[in-house]
Amino acid sequence: MRKVVIASLSLSLALSLSACGSGKDAATLMTTQVTDGVESSITSDGNDLRVTGILLVAQPDGSAVLVGNMVNNAATDDALLGISVGGVLAKMSATTLPLTQNMPVIFSGDSANASAVAVGVNAQAGKHLPVYLFFGRAGEMKLNALIVEKAGIYAGVGA
Repeated sequence: MRKVVIASLSLSLALSLSACGSGKDAATLMTTQVTDGVESSITSDGNDLRVTGILLVAQPDGSAVLVGNMVNNAATDDALLGISVGGVLAKMSATTLPLTQNMPVIFSGDSANASAVAVGVNAQAGKHLPVYLFFGRAGEMKLNALIVEKAGIYAGVGA
């Protein structure tokens, strides 16, 4: 009898301490996104592109300014050929943006080295727009970017 009690007690402790007994509402299952920006990567066929913090800042004229970072961790160079926001081709700071190994491309902010503005997308804070990034080697990446208000930490973000 004593062995059965010890086994039962051990099993119940293991389930409760590992949160397996919490069911579908376990805290470990309720992960949330830490920032407003979305991230993605392309890590196949010799590519290693990482895109982080992508979001759009709504401008008073309805255009949207891209915010975020991208870095090519692969030894082979790539290039950002274009950006589409809500079906509108964004105007980038250069026709193509080179993506050399470990050299980040930063859109907006104090250390920005690139910019992209989508005119005529009727950007409204709180909504989302599809953002397509077109790379010369890695192909296409689709993101669903949040549009934020041009206020607070984004007050200085403009075209």
